[in-house]
Amino acid sequence: MPTVGLGVKEIRLTGADGQYRVLYVAKFSEAIYVLHVITKKRTQKTSTHDIAIAQGQYGKLIERRRAEKL
Repeated sequence: MPTVGLGVKEIRLTGADGQYRVLYVAKFSEAIYVLHVITKKRTQKTSTHDIAIAQGQYGKLIERRRAEKL
């Protein structure tokens, strides 16, 4: 999901009680980072609010990784 950040991927899950999406980053060797989990009810499109949350989490992750390298 390049609108969130480089390397961000999405998993779509469908269950009896609805649809879920997991936005994550798996490009780092030490871990897979889950940025945001979304419960979908009405539309297929991810809301701008949910994208903004994931973008914020991605930004925090990148900043934390940069600070650890210093």
